[in-house]
Amino acid sequence: MRKTLFAAGEYYHIYNRGTDKRDVFLCKEDMERFFLCMNEFNVLEPIGSLFELQYRKPLGGLASKGQLVEFVAYCLNQNHYHFILKQIEEKGIEKFMQRLGTGYTMYFNEKYERNGGLFQGPYKAKHVSTDEYLLHLSVYINLNHEAHQLGGLASKLSMSSKEEYFGIETTNFCKKDIVLKRFSSNTDYMVFSRNTLKDIIKRKEDEKDLREVLLEA
Repeated sequence: MRKTLFAAGEYYHIYNRGTDKRDVFLCKEDMERFFLCMNEFNVLEPIGSLFELQYRKPLGGLASKGQLVEFVAYCLNQNHYHFILKQIEEKGIEKFMQRLGTGYTMYFNEKYERNGGLFQGPYKAKHVSTDEYLLHLSVYINLNHEAHQLGGLASKLSMSSKEEYFGIETTNFCKKDIVLKRFSSNTDYMVFSRNTLKDIIKRKEDEKDLREVLLEA
């Protein structure tokens, strides 16, 4: 039984990775399909064929039907993802994540001729209980590939809401006001993010050093 009880109007950190740490996105098309699922499965009523939907209307066309959750931030990396979600409807997160996991796994298994679960068990969830936690979590998620210091192909196969927050992209997939209202501009948030990222990387390096010392002891 899931320990986290989701409440309407509250924010949650949702994350998961591929089973056995396997890659869940093998190409840009996979990542774009997952993002499409993030949008199209976020509706009150079940939808029809996702394949048909993507050809008969633009992305985001279902927003008028009501949503289960609000996305505050997201990142997709080769073998894992992170979201900040606000629950809107009762059991909204549970319904949305069930649709997302099932829908994308069916797509992936059919495309790559495999069977079985794709993700490492049920998704993980943590309640975002303070504004400070929300601010720092938004940076960790928006700059996740940098926080993990991913390079090469891994950095190319990554996608996040960073461009929205930095004002590089004008799309409004995420509801950013809860974070950006603390800053006078997108540039101020960008400066805060870069400074916070340095702290995140330093903390990760310190933790790695500590683990190595404990193993040697």
